[in-house]
Amino acid sequence: MTHITRFALIALALSATASAGTLRVGASPVPHAEILEVVKPILAKQGVNLVIREFTDYVQPNLALADGSIDVNFFQHVPYLNEFQKGRPLGIVAGAKVHVEPIGLYSKRVKDLKALKAGATIAIPNDPSNSGRALKLLERAGLIRLRPEAGVQATVRDITTNVKRLKFRELEAAQLPRALADVDAAIINTNYALEANLNPLKDALVLEDKRSPYANVLAAKPATLKNPDYLKLVKALQSPEVKAFLLKKYNGAVVPAF
Repeated sequence: MTHITRFALIALALSATASAGTLRVGASPVPHAEILEVVKPILAKQGVNLVIREFTDYVQPNLALADGSIDVNFFQHVPYLNEFQKGRPLGIVAGAKVHVEPIGLYSKRVKDLKALKAGATIAIPNDPSNSGRALKLLERAGLIRLRPEAGVQATVRDITTNVKRLKFRELEAAQLPRALADVDAAIINTNYALEANLNPLKDALVLEDKRSPYANVLAAKPATLKNPDYLKLVKALQSPEVKAFLLKKYNGAVVPAF
């Protein structure tokens, strides 16, 4: 073997090693990190080392993405991302859709909507996008009416009809399961409901269906959306294997959006 041939082989090997990248993804523990664990071995076979970093709130994953601590995050829907960046223009963009986590109304005090008493207190998420989403769910259930022009950013000030004179307590989304015992009902995001051992299909008094526009997406800086490792992640997350996992693991509480 000549020196030139040996050098060519060494260069080829180094090139192959360099193409095998590491992709750092920030995610909520349930179900996002669980879904990522499913695709981790799939990506490993393709030379991508998937590093999963878990976050338990809805703020730090975007800040970590902005400062470069992670490459991609997976926890939010587009209305939340858009609203978040009104106050913090971080240059984050939405990527591929993965799943929908239907938001639901839960209660430890009543088993049926009709049992909600006049003046009942309902806790809802305090971030603008999820707050509007929660109010829309209550409107669909016939408990309130909202100004039509309020759209997805509706607030309690947009309520035009409130027959039961419901009162609202706005809390950070992560606190809602813990507050459930202190209010008559609470609207809780599915990832937090699952962490609190609530079964959305059995325990929710009202639940969004699969037509919900609030699909959870991958989010990243624009350049990352062209990264080959990111594209491999998208393909893996939108695979038949992941669809089967979602349907079996969550039994309708988390539904595919692809």
